[in-house]
Amino acid sequence: MTTLTTTGKPDQADQAQLSVSGIEVVYGGAILAVSDVSLEVGPGEIVALLGANGAGKSTVLKAISGLASADRASVRRGQIRFDGDDILGQPANHLTKRGIVHVLEGRHVFAHLTIEENLLAGAFLHRPGRRALQEQIDDIYDWFPRLKEKRRTQAGLTSGGEQQMLAIGRALLTRPRLVLLDEPSMGLAPLIVQEIFQIIARLNRERGTAFLLAEQNAALSLKHSARAYILESGRVVLSGSADDLSGRDDLHRLYLGDAA
Repeated sequence: MTTLTTTGKPDQADQAQLSVSGIEVVYGGAILAVSDVSLEVGPGEIVALLGANGAGKSTVLKAISGLASADRASVRRGQIRFDGDDILGQPANHLTKRGIVHVLEGRHVFAHLTIEENLLAGAFLHRPGRRALQEQIDDIYDWFPRLKEKRRTQAGLTSGGEQQMLAIGRALLTRPRLVLLDEPSMGLAPLIVQEIFQIIARLNRERGTAFLLAEQNAALSLKHSARAYILESGRVVLSGSADDLSGRDDLHRLYLGDAA
């Protein structure tokens, strides 16, 4: 793996909010999907996890969030630490209470529930009082005005961009400190993608929410991230500051692989 110089960010594992060290993930006990992946996310940092389709980005996020087992996958070796504590093997609901929330690829929403009912499901974890709950819902509407306009509409009848905003908004109601965001731009119009990334950057800037962002859209991800890791065939092949990576002329080749 090639590592570029980073600027102004922690380089010690014990300074990171999230530290992933040498994990290996296997599906069905036989299929190696991720091999020796290490990465860090500092408090209040946006970090991009980049790579082509099938590079292993989603698998890494599921290993962190505790959802790998739902796909009959397991972390066979390595360490995952959050706030210095070993979290490997902990169930996803426990990790959500600790402040890690995973927004899955594909805009998973409850299609037959309204926008607002979906948001209420996200707030259920902490069981706020009625007044606090309404304040939290209104806060989400401030971040995502499109959701307020459609609050009484069934989620399945809204656009792909609105469903992605809903999935993020519902995740934010769990009061996370780290959001694992998987392919937020997939299948969306460029203007909607820009809007979503601007909201992510604002949430990070104003709330201090950290993001680990798995994406194929390298240019847009690097624009909004402090640092990035590039995966190829389940391995980190390059890492460094977003500025340094943006300036590389071989980024496209790394995405496509040597055979391309």
